[in-house]
Amino acid sequence: MAAVGCIFLAAHRASAQEPKTSTSAHGAFVVFLGTGMPRPDPGRQGPSLAIVANGKAYIVDAGVGLVRQAAAAYARGISALQPPKLDLAFLTHLHSDHTLGLPDLIFTPWVMHRAAPLQLYGPSGTQAMVDNIEKAWAEDIDIRIHGLEHNTVSGHKVVVHEIQPGVVYQDANVKVTAFAVHHGSWKEALGYRFDADGKSIVISGDTRPTESVVEACNGCDILIHEVYSGGGNGKAKADDAYFRSFHTSAEELGEIAAKARPKILVVTHYVPRQKTDQTQMLAGIRKKFNGPVLVANDLDVIAP
Repeated sequence: MAAVGCIFLAAHRASAQEPKTSTSAHGAFVVFLGTGMPRPDPGRQGPSLAIVANGKAYIVDAGVGLVRQAAAAYARGISALQPPKLDLAFLTHLHSDHTLGLPDLIFTPWVMHRAAPLQLYGPSGTQAMVDNIEKAWAEDIDIRIHGLEHNTVSGHKVVVHEIQPGVVYQDANVKVTAFAVHHGSWKEALGYRFDADGKSIVISGDTRPTESVVEACNGCDILIHEVYSGGGNGKAKADDAYFRSFHTSAEELGEIAAKARPKILVVTHYVPRQKTDQTQMLAGIRKKFNGPVLVANDLDVIAP
């Protein structure tokens, strides 16, 4: 996929109503590092994205392939995603598909000479996860610091912030607000709203239909939401209770978007059940929502 104007990567358009997609080095935009799900799809890495604002990257979730995807985006002209610059991230929840790239985010930028600790925001349990990762890689850390590699003594460290709903981070570029969502039996799962450069970007995380997503968006510029479609016959009936509790169907997403009124709805973490495809999924959304819809692919860039 060719780069245009240094940093815009063409997005797959699932709507005849095309939203504004140009980006600015000083504006805010979204880079989809991974749009996949737990099932290993060679064309989609694990769920992860970056909000880039005023040349700074803010990572949300840490799916498989995160740092290599960041390196790919950097090679296409997005300087904020140069791996050593990756030092700030937010987790929506601790499911494995959203965190398998966390050791990668902790160690690979350090190997590439990141000197500052990673600042990591997430729900309860994030500190324990990080502690165990550091224990698992203790020998590697020791050799890289005290051996011939002479790595920095702080670049592998993680400063964990276990957060609750509300404003959880703010700097000169962004304000980040966390809100609770309902993701099956997880005690804590979060969505995030990023306000930057006069624009608002809302990320649902994994969730069943949740009113807090509607409230966080409320006419936002971009709503990024998970979705599934299909199911309900044969052996799939055994999965129905799981999907209803943990995720949002296409029809339900259409209802949410109709109430939330985003200027652009972006679908990611799409789970097709049985033989459903994107056309059927989009038709489900369209039953209630008539605004612009994009289906995100890996390394797409979308700006408000």
